[in-house]
Amino acid sequence: MTTELALQQITCEIIGVEHDIETPHGVLHVTLRGTPKGNRPVILTYHDIGLNHKSCFNTLFNFEDMQEITQHFAVVHVDAPGQQENAPPFPSGYQYPTMDELAEMLPSVLTQLKINSVIGIGVGAGAYILTRLALNQSTLVEGLVLINVDPCAKGWMDWAASKLSGWTSNLVDIVMGHHFSTDELTENQEIIQTYRLHIAQDINQDNLALFCNSYNGRRDLEIERPILGINEETVNTLKCPALLVVGDTSPAVEAVVECNSRLNPTKTTLLKMADCGGLPQVVQPGKLAEAFKYFVQGMGYMPTASMTRLARSRTHSASSVSSVEGVRSRTHTSSQAEGAVAGHDNQARPQTMEVSC
Repeated sequence: MTTELALQQITCEIIGVEHDIETPHGVLHVTLRGTPKGNRPVILTYHDIGLNHKSCFNTLFNFEDMQEITQHFAVVHVDAPGQQENAPPFPSGYQYPTMDELAEMLPSVLTQLKINSVIGIGVGAGAYILTRLALNQSTLVEGLVLINVDPCAKGWMDWAASKLSGWTSNLVDIVMGHHFSTDELTENQEIIQTYRLHIAQDINQDNLALFCNSYNGRRDLEIERPILGINEETVNTLKCPALLVVGDTSPAVEAVVECNSRLNPTKTTLLKMADCGGLPQVVQPGKLAEAFKYFVQGMGYMPTASMTRLARSRTHSASSVSSVEGVRSRTHTSSQAEGAVAGHDNQARPQTMEVSC
């Protein structure tokens, strides 16, 4: 390989290659980092309202422990229409895709990038979109990490009395209230100010209002917890493993617990992060990276025998053991899992388990 080609490959791995991909519902801006590796799934991310892939996921994916994981995977970051950096405003009268249509755009992305399947990481609106994709196209999704997911149709604000022309005046406050609890808004001033400025200055406000309206108009996911031994194959629920994540002070706690109650208990883990609010992927990137490692390791996609830097750096406090071991082997108690080797219990049927860290 020439020096020039080597530098191009390094750039692709670190910065990524941007693509504007035509889909049945418009153009989608995506960033591909790395090269898809054979039949191995690609990690696909989808951000929440008021964010784009950089503001939502850079902290997590630039974290050293997460980079240890992504050396085994290509990563595709999706920006919802009009939410990417320097996105131009949509023309007057533009019909923004519904949440269902946003999910229907993703198979075109995978086809054009020659990707067979994904492990999705979604936050808020992005978690809803990826869940809808998995319900519609189960063969495309091998696993889901859903942060702050809300499966319900009801919105988190009263839009009925609002008009498009009036949204932008208070849109930033509305979006901030979606991400952060009242206590966080008053106590965590540094991160609050950072994200308030980002939402107000880096995202086109008219485009953001359209995305918010699409999210608020979402349908109920209509997922139903299967009755084991009776209707697992016919009920409308996720077929893939799912890790639900929420901060214990997040406004989304009730919604995430509700989603967990609707999913297959043999394939689902609920991870509550202590002392963490609306953005676990930003506030607790180390803990989330560790949980994600054991999630994909349980799927057979991470080496289990080698003593990686991430494994060496693990703490052994009771709370850490509870959270990570719960993700690693959900059929064991924390004390049993402490002595288990991750990935060696894949034949067991894991049970839904709420863990905290």
